[in-house]
Amino acid sequence: MLIPTSRRERLTGMFTAVFGREPEAVYSVPGRTELGGNHTDHQRGRVLAAAVDADMLAAAAENGSSAVRVYSEGMEPFAVDLSALDARIDERFTSAALVRGVAAGLRDAGLEARGTDIAVVSGVPVGSGLSSSACFEVLCALVLSRGLLGQEMLAHIARRAENEYFGKPCGLMDQLACALGGTAAIDFGPDEPGIERLTLDLDGYGYALYLVYCGAGHENLTEEYAAIEQEMRSVAEHMGVHVLGEARESDFYAAVPQLRRAAGDRAVLRAAHFFAESRRAALEAEAIRAGDFGVFLSLVRDSGRSSAMYLQNLAVPGSASQPLLLAQAVCEHALDGRGAVRVHGGGFGGAVQCFVPADMAEDFAASVLPFEAVRLRLRGEGAVRVE
Repeated sequence: MLIPTSRRERLTGMFTAVFGREPEAVYSVPGRTELGGNHTDHQRGRVLAAAVDADMLAAAAENGSSAVRVYSEGMEPFAVDLSALDARIDERFTSAALVRGVAAGLRDAGLEARGTDIAVVSGVPVGSGLSSSACFEVLCALVLSRGLLGQEMLAHIARRAENEYFGKPCGLMDQLACALGGTAAIDFGPDEPGIERLTLDLDGYGYALYLVYCGAGHENLTEEYAAIEQEMRSVAEHMGVHVLGEARESDFYAAVPQLRRAAGDRAVLRAAHFFAESRRAALEAEAIRAGDFGVFLSLVRDSGRSSAMYLQNLAVPGSASQPLLLAQAVCEHALDGRGAVRVHGGGFGGAVQCFVPADMAEDFAASVLPFEAVRLRLRGEGAVRVE
């Protein structure tokens, strides 16, 4: 793939200025957009996801030491000692934890991570909903594995780093979407993820994809994010299974009287969202295969309503500040019954996702003020070495 010359030169120039030599290689990993399946992956449900043209670039070179040194544009530099790869409490929720976790995952996969200098420039903003954390994890796994591992293995190693070292109980969707590229329907059933590659030509359907940023990040809302997984898992355990994907929807609804007493109403509502949303993600993939974009958009709208009403991840509980929910309302008004709007990714902050008819695209950004609208395009390539 081609990287704009100005961006590549900025990256390699930064590497040389920081580390005093030329990089050996340049790598790219895309951000991802979740098209369907909001908070279904960690319960072994179905999702629909795609890579986007906003990416993270790294220039890297081995340094002959036992440390990985990372310089990310606009961030504090840090180093990770590869001779000590156990998870550290004092590193939780830091980039250093992700690097250490990736190195440990590579070790357990039989591949030694070597001392490496890494410079990073990112077009995937933190808290944007494009999964900057998964993008960074996969990028580190790609660099430190020296391109010797397949994309799915990179995703598994990255997810483990985020779960066990960073401390966020995410599913595998973000990492897989960043690693694989393209558009993919993923079934996180009881065994290995079932992955189906799909072709989604938004331009051909006459639509543009926008993210509308609410002005509030979600990087400091890990507890609210984690509560969704914990409450869903609580319902699952009361049903005698580990995750909701192992339960039948009919059994869930039959058990609602008991489940609300055992787990609470919000947990039951979030479980109800899971069953419907996982089914919707499968139907969205079916609509794409059939070329029926109207059905796809209808399902997207249903997903947005379910996340707001049942999953309840558009506002922080107890807070009068609700920018993400307001952004969704403003976008729905701007579209005036056309296109579709839904929450994008984990929720609570970040952005809403909008499918905008092409004849409205030119004026859409101005129509959703005071929020910022950014147009995205889907990307076919996943995690790659570009030079």
